Amino acid sequence: MINIERQEDKLLLLLNRPDKANAVNTQMLEMLISAVSGANTRLLMISNEGTTFSAGADLNEVESGDLATSPLWEELSGAIAGYPGMTVACLNGTAAGGALGMVLACDMRIARPGSEVFYPVMRMGHLPQPSDPGRLAALVGPAKAKLILMGGARLTDRECLAMGLFDRIEENPIHAAMSLAGDMLAAPKGHGEAIKAMI
Repeated sequence: MINIERQEDKLLLLLNRPDKANAVNTQMLEMLISAVSGANTRLLMISNEGTTFSAGADLNEVESGDLATSPLWEELSGAIAGYPGMTVACLNGTAAGGALGMVLACDMRIARPGSEVFYPVMRMGHLPQPSDPGRLAALVGPAKAKLILMGGARLTDRECLAMGLFDRIEENPIHAAMSLAGDMLAAPKGHGEAIKAMI
């Protein structure tokens, strides 16, 4: 369900449950947390197989348990936000619901054309993950954050780019991420991490 690919100082985590629109279940959350917490590469990329980044929480687990409000979501986004290296969400398709936590926690977001974003917490009757509203508002401003979280807006790739939720739209987000990380990967060890800490 999670493919882990490591090459030199790059780590790629792939959501690999395309038959379920990469809906995230407890096992996947635990695997992602373990992979992020146990790594220290200079570049961390999170992407997906198939045509949807993630439909959010697995509805089967939401209906049968407490996945929607599990603290594992916040643990994962916290691990990504605290990662010392460059973190990039590489979206090959739409990201929805709880899956946006890991996207918002990354340093950058690169999406394939046609990728959309929506976070239907209002309609679902759940609160967002605790850190998501602050991270979202820091990227797009309070009014746009309310549009997404309170208004349930479904945003196109161009709308996300215009408001700063996406940093780039690229046909191959993973290749684009590796290109952006080129200077950092070529710099002395610790240099990129130091600049990130200053920011």
